[in-house]
Amino acid sequence: MSAWTRDEMMTIAAARLLADGMVCFVGIGLPGAACNLARLTHAPGLVLIYESGTIGTRPSVLPLSIGDGELAETATCVVPLPEIFSDYLQAGRIDVGFLGAAQIDRFGNLNSTVIGDYAKPRTRLPGAGGATEIAAHAREVFIVMKATPRSFVPRLDFQTSGGHFPGRAVSGATGSGPAVVVTDVGMLRPQGPRNELALAATYPGIPAQEAVAAVGWPLAIASTVESIAPPAAAELEALRALEARTAAAHREPVRLPL
Repeated sequence: MSAWTRDEMMTIAAARLLADGMVCFVGIGLPGAACNLARLTHAPGLVLIYESGTIGTRPSVLPLSIGDGELAETATCVVPLPEIFSDYLQAGRIDVGFLGAAQIDRFGNLNSTVIGDYAKPRTRLPGAGGATEIAAHAREVFIVMKATPRSFVPRLDFQTSGGHFPGRAVSGATGSGPAVVVTDVGMLRPQGPRNELALAATYPGIPAQEAVAAVGWPLAIASTVESIAPPAAAELEALRALEARTAAAHREPVRLPL
């Protein structure tokens, strides 16, 4: 088994956070890779829910979007989208909301709407989708993002989803907010009375100073910093097989019925 990459370390570290039997509301992209890796390794009973209404889905490849047919084909059931939010998320049945974003600030607030001024943005992003509600009502929120000063910013260009913002306790948000941010250079967790993100764990061969340099605000370092174990051979094998199946599936031409 070849040496692991930082992207693989990030995905595996994120997957390890999920316990067997959890109910997880999954985002597309890095969150989906982490959640499905957990399901394929140490958490076979992980219940994955996607915004399209699929419950208990077990895809063999990573979906391109929440509307990917693979999700419906492998789900235990499919329910109308409003029921996902009212009967599952807002009812407190989601243990973990797993999210990504284009920008994050020191309190775990997220931007997936625009880069630049909202009226005249430099880049228009996919938008909120269900992330705003997931961030508010999942019991915990896990975030996975690559760390750069452009994405970990002192001030968001637009706040799409709330983290530990002032007034969260009286906002109607029923969840506890972001519990961890998994990056390619380490893991951040909220610390202190303001729940400001601090470096709480490092990866093998990646010093704390590199994680600090990858963040656009003066990143605090927790009083105790955990050392994350490197990927195990079985974890790497499962992740690489998942990525290979996904690449092969998405290369195949779509055959439309005659």
